[in-house]
Amino acid sequence: MSIKVRLFLILALATGLVWLSAVLWIEGSTRSQVEQVLDARLSESANMVSSLISDHRIEVGDATRRPATVPLLGSGDYSRQLSCQIWSLRGDLVGASSGAPKSRLGAKDGFSTSVIDGESWRVYSVRNDDLGVTVMVGDRMTMRDNLVHDVVAGLLWPALVILPLLAALIWVSVGRGLAPLEGLEAALRSRSPSDLSPLPTGPAPREIRPVRRALNSLFSQLERVRRTERDFTAFAAHELKTPLAGLRTQAQIARQAKDDATRGKALAAIELSVDRTDRMVRQLLDLATVEGEETPTEQVVLTELCAEISTALRQPIEARAVQLSCDIPAGLGLFTNRFLLFAALRNIAENAVLASPQSGTVRLAAQQESGRVVFRVTDEGPGIDPDDLARVTDRFFRGRATSFQGSGLGLAIAVAAANRMNGTLTFPASKKGQAVELAVALN
Repeated sequence: MSIKVRLFLILALATGLVWLSAVLWIEGSTRSQVEQVLDARLSESANMVSSLISDHRIEVGDATRRPATVPLLGSGDYSRQLSCQIWSLRGDLVGASSGAPKSRLGAKDGFSTSVIDGESWRVYSVRNDDLGVTVMVGDRMTMRDNLVHDVVAGLLWPALVILPLLAALIWVSVGRGLAPLEGLEAALRSRSPSDLSPLPTGPAPREIRPVRRALNSLFSQLERVRRTERDFTAFAAHELKTPLAGLRTQAQIARQAKDDATRGKALAAIELSVDRTDRMVRQLLDLATVEGEETPTEQVVLTELCAEISTALRQPIEARAVQLSCDIPAGLGLFTNRFLLFAALRNIAENAVLASPQSGTVRLAAQQESGRVVFRVTDEGPGIDPDDLARVTDRFFRGRATSFQGSGLGLAIAVAAANRMNGTLTFPASKKGQAVELAVALN
């Protein structure tokens, strides 16, 4: 359902409820006022008849004569709806108006309600002890209901004309009120998918401005993501092109070599290029996974994780004769995403192994500190040049102090994984033996 239709229905329903409430209130108020006025007329009429009897302007009969006819009182249509009876104190009907019922109207002095021939009557009775009679004046309740109905109907008929006009006015007003939103929709619809420029910052309603700011922020982020992906693709293509070109060259050398020594060197170079390409492809896949969708968390036993990292790094460890030691308290665990933690620590440790001198030592330690688990990876390499600290986690960036041919993705993967775990990653600046620290909250 569109916002326009939703707003129209809400406003129309609210207006209808207000009108219905007003009609019910008017009906109740009108009924109360009508009953008060008509009760006053009944009392006035009964007292007037009693006064006329006292002044002998109306002659009443007795039990031996036919009841006297009481003339209609007052003026207008209402007076013709009244019925009057005059009863002696002995219980004889001695006078009645034309059309009055034959049964006794009231049973007590003052106001009362009685049912005569299945119809409700409102009656006022006044007793005249001097003449020995009781005067009763009443009217039908249906007549009162008709009066109230006529008043309410007189209010509803204009409403039946006004409500459709009001509905049309609400529809037009909602449409005019949503015009800025429709303009924003039109501006977005007319854009090409590649157009990520900010929306114009012209005058706009206060409710539209946050939406426009959010959209401009989204466009800016999408532009950064697209630029990053474009640069990433270009760098990845370049980095893959270099080892592939080397593979082709070394394969040609190996094929054309006339002695075993030259052929052996070429095959060794091919193997090195394949290892480098394999590592970069694996890191590209790791980076895509780290930056992908949310993955579940679990309880990770850190000693087991360190053993897995040692197994994964067996080839570079053996190639450089490096010793990787794990200094982790038994039973220390962490509730987090296993792949993210493994990816971060593996790439940090792999960088440390490759940066260490031949037969060096790399130490992976972990301990609990202030509600966090802090990992420290220490190697015997040259450290990170202070000028490279600002870019050390950039993709495909290789520092000046790096002695090995890496892809420049390891620390980018580590920092991305740390961010996904709400952790922090800190690096030492050109200090041999200084540890890279990864801190992750316990839960």
